[in-house]
Amino acid sequence: MTHTRRLAIAAAISLAAACASGFAWADTYPSKPITLVVAYPAGGDTDALARLYAEKLSARVGQPVVVDNRPGASGIIGSAFVSKAAPDGYTLLLAPSTFSIAQLVLKTGSASGYDVLNGFTPIVQTGSLPLFLVASGAKGYTGLKDAVAAAKGGKSLSYASPGSGSPMHILGEMFARASGTSLAHVPYKGVAPAVNDVLGGHVPVTFITLGPVAPYMPNGKMVPLAVASKERSPLAPKVPTFAELGYKDVELTAWNGLWGPRNLPPEVVKTLNGHFNEILKMPDIVSRMAVLGTTPVGGDADVLAKTNAADFARFGKVIKELGIQAD
Repeated sequence: MTHTRRLAIAAAISLAAACASGFAWADTYPSKPITLVVAYPAGGDTDALARLYAEKLSARVGQPVVVDNRPGASGIIGSAFVSKAAPDGYTLLLAPSTFSIAQLVLKTGSASGYDVLNGFTPIVQTGSLPLFLVASGAKGYTGLKDAVAAAKGGKSLSYASPGSGSPMHILGEMFARASGTSLAHVPYKGVAPAVNDVLGGHVPVTFITLGPVAPYMPNGKMVPLAVASKERSPLAPKVPTFAELGYKDVELTAWNGLWGPRNLPPEVVKTLNGHFNEILKMPDIVSRMAVLGTTPVGGDADVLAKTNAADFARFGKVIKELGIQAD
């Protein structure tokens, strides 16, 4: 037998073994509990969404799906943990779009960082979230003009965000530039503590997703001033866009998505993507996501990859132009 023929036979055997292994993996995955990491404290919208998805995924795959909160450094700590996990589908990350931009704002060492574009395997974009500027009802603002007037009137106008490098932080700085005001950024370790301080009147306004503040809007404890989407959100149709109010360049929509470590087997990605696309169509999930200020997205893994890459490029430029740094 010639050397070339032996190589060809060996390659064929290896390919057959790999295919057999892949099919076996697809047939048996998951065979043990899955950990779904949320890189923020319990109580925020990402955490709430993760628990919704975990319950539905567990029911579909017949294995426990455990939510593991690993907060710190605007999500960098939990994301880095997943990036270093075994690529076997048993450690996953549900991340908001802060994932794409936090490291552009926070300077971290290589040990605690991750490769935004190449360090993870995209699985599915789970949702899209419009961002709002919301004021504490205690401040008496009835519209965006009141907040701008306060900022220009020599008063100290600070805004809360879920952390440095979050889309809410970037949006705050975009609005400060567009309105010609000086706003003081007050970062928190997640959505819940930021909302609590605005509720208490300790910080006058926040840039935030709708879900955490919606319960306080009917009674006036929170007052929505504007939404940073191209069009008014169907989740809050009475709230005008920044563009309607004269700030056409103030536009930013957040998202969340499911990731695995780099080199996650394609069979595992396909399995998880299929389950999540079905979960995102469930009426109870759609209605619950609406309460949390989120619209389902779904689609194949490439949708998430393209969204992530676009945000990384866009906000890298914005951060450089505005000189945005961690507070």
